[in-house]
Amino acid sequence: MARDLRYTRNIGIAAHIDAGKTTTTERILFYTGKTHKIGEVHDGASTMDWMEQEAERGITIQSAATTCSWTFPTENGKPTDEAKDYHFNIIDTPGHVDFTVEVNRSLRVLDGLVFLFSAVDGVEPQSETNWRLADNYKVPRMGFVNKMDRQGSNFLAVCQQVKDMLKSNAVPIVLPIGDEVDFKGVVDLVKNRAIVWHEATQGATFDIVDIPADMVDDVRKYRGQLIEEVAAYDESLLEKYMEDEDSITEDEIHAALRAAVMDMSIIPMTCGSSFKNKGVQFMLDAVCRYLPSPVDKEAIEGTNPDTEAPVIRKPSVTEPFAALAFKIATDPYVGRLAFFRAYSGRLDAGSYVLNSRSGNKERISRIYQMHANKQNPIEYIEAGDIGAAVGFKDIKTGDTLCDEKHPIVLESMVFPDPVIGIAVEPKTKADVDKMGMALAKLAEEDPTFQVKTDEASGQTIISGMGELHLDIIVDRLRREFKVEVNQGQPQVEYKEAITAKANHREVYKKQSGGRGKFADIVFAMEPAEEGKAGLTFVNEIKGGNIPKEYIPSVEKGFREAMKSGPLAGFEMDSMKITLTDGSFHAVDSDSLSFELAAKMGYKEAAKAARAVLMEPIMKLEVLTPEENMGDIVGDLNRRRGQVNNMDDRAGAKVIKASVPLSEMFGYVTSLRTLSSGRATSTMEFSHYAETPSNIAEEVIKKTRGANA
Repeated sequence: MARDLRYTRNIGIAAHIDAGKTTTTERILFYTGKTHKIGEVHDGASTMDWMEQEAERGITIQSAATTCSWTFPTENGKPTDEAKDYHFNIIDTPGHVDFTVEVNRSLRVLDGLVFLFSAVDGVEPQSETNWRLADNYKVPRMGFVNKMDRQGSNFLAVCQQVKDMLKSNAVPIVLPIGDEVDFKGVVDLVKNRAIVWHEATQGATFDIVDIPADMVDDVRKYRGQLIEEVAAYDESLLEKYMEDEDSITEDEIHAALRAAVMDMSIIPMTCGSSFKNKGVQFMLDAVCRYLPSPVDKEAIEGTNPDTEAPVIRKPSVTEPFAALAFKIATDPYVGRLAFFRAYSGRLDAGSYVLNSRSGNKERISRIYQMHANKQNPIEYIEAGDIGAAVGFKDIKTGDTLCDEKHPIVLESMVFPDPVIGIAVEPKTKADVDKMGMALAKLAEEDPTFQVKTDEASGQTIISGMGELHLDIIVDRLRREFKVEVNQGQPQVEYKEAITAKANHREVYKKQSGGRGKFADIVFAMEPAEEGKAGLTFVNEIKGGNIPKEYIPSVEKGFREAMKSGPLAGFEMDSMKITLTDGSFHAVDSDSLSFELAAKMGYKEAAKAARAVLMEPIMKLEVLTPEENMGDIVGDLNRRRGQVNNMDDRAGAKVIKASVPLSEMFGYVTSLRTLSSGRATSTMEFSHYAETPSNIAEEVIKKTRGANA
């Protein structure tokens, strides 16, 4: 029997590193009856962190998907007459900045998001990054302020930070009863009643009690604010509110809040302590109540690959099948697994789908519902669900899978370029082939991990988002693929750019008896418009000075040439070429001649267009005790850092700075030394900026020397 999609929730759990995402997911699995024992992250025993590296380091590296069900609504712990079983697909995402790709791809396929904040640390750098990603994909979300039992916790201060720093309308729908060690329950501002959890049952049961006398005024104030926000959103409630705010019913508040959350106009904030088993069930109820089901998104838009016309697919089983592959994983037992979100239609195991990127039909031999790294085989998957399939010969992250008679291409995902690389070589001859295959599999899984061979030195260079990212990759090579490698020093992924306009004529001529080669092009080279990546090619040739069929070859020549910059062979990110004139020879000209002319012209013109070296600049945030602040700022200045902001958070100082990546290798160690181990830092890629000339000269000299 088909499930009613109104009772399905595809949600993600996202936050800064160490805010308690995995612990919260473990509690959800426990309360929903999926597991009978709570796995703890600090014991290395959590269900969702199944990789060895995750258990060892206590961090999440790969997003893990699971599925469970929750009965809602209940009263005093028992289902009410109208209670329904809600089906949850949950993705637990990593918090570490090096693995932002996992959050990015998960958000693309989710309908709602539970955003965790630490009650002590509030909004942290990775919270901001993930929040921006959620904004890009327009994912409705609610906040859960975790760690309320910790010293220094402050729920209302975190709500204010979400409002100010994330520019969003955070509205508390609960107030905590007791704080720090005495945190024992919450006041539900909608129902206007207090809930206190039982320690003995690991928070599975609770009592409904009177609102504590010392909280009555606060409850009245914040409940008033909640109703005011809801009334401001829903005009029909505004009139009622003006006459008598107490006349607005509980159901009306819920309905208006749900609409406001879907519209991203209000972010409802709840709180709890996952580790101490408090507040998670209330949060699950809020997910059922306020976050959207697949049906709430009326339809997903795509394009027809043949006609380029827009096509829509409604979240219904009767529509043609359409799904998006958002993650590829290699499983030692079942082989290559493709995780996908079905948006419409139904797919049976053993049937065929069309991959609209490759244009090939693929047979799906088996379909699974995932529970961390365990697969439960299912016979079919329907609109609105998330699953994994086996049997693909050729699939990449972001591919659209659809009904072959009704092709559609769904919007794919954009991933950032890697910023750091290391050279790797196999330790033994026997590892050579194994390493190539292993790296290809890892690159297929992770779009932010790239493998290339340096043509000059013949070395294999692997590039990623940070030192930890590459560390984990090398570790996985050793453990999963049994390949031992030697690794070189980390290298910064520089880029090259042009800063001025240059006009150039390139004549390519080769006569060697018989048919020769000839191409003549006149072009202007200049920086591309801001925000435009890649090559902007403008053809202004009039009157057939160069025949039409050779123009694409000229464009191809420039596009290929951009892979190697004129200064040190680093990639050029963007430029604009305007082809203005040229000539051809009736016998000697061909496509290859024009392509080669473009490549040669590029090298010459780029020098005249004042090519410069660009280096990755990182956004750094350091949390330090006040007494170490001077030393840390001094050290950042020595590293060519620019301090942008200083703030206070939880009794410590926060330094925000922009620093070149090349100066940041081994920074964590020196930060520990400067602060006697008390300061912590987080770093993420910000942008590329021009490298100072003295440093650029050194880099160019070094690169040319290595390639000589």
